Amino acid sequence: MSYEEGLGLLSVVMLVMFIGIFAWAFSPSRKKKFDEAARTPLDDDAMEQNVADQAARVNKEQESLKP
Repeated sequence: MSYEEGLGLLSVVMLVMFIGIFAWAFSPSRKKKFDEAARTPLDDDAMEQNVADQAARVNKEQESLKP
């Protein structure tokens, strides 16, 4: 196999890999993962609020236990 044949074969292999990864990434079975990833920035705000509320409740409970 010559250098040029190797480059040609490598080009074909890379093209097939690209098409395979593209098809895998945009397959309908991945839609749920994409939707979850798209909601992540919005869910972070709600999570931060829940953590803050929980911390406030814990502080309030600890203060009520003090004599």
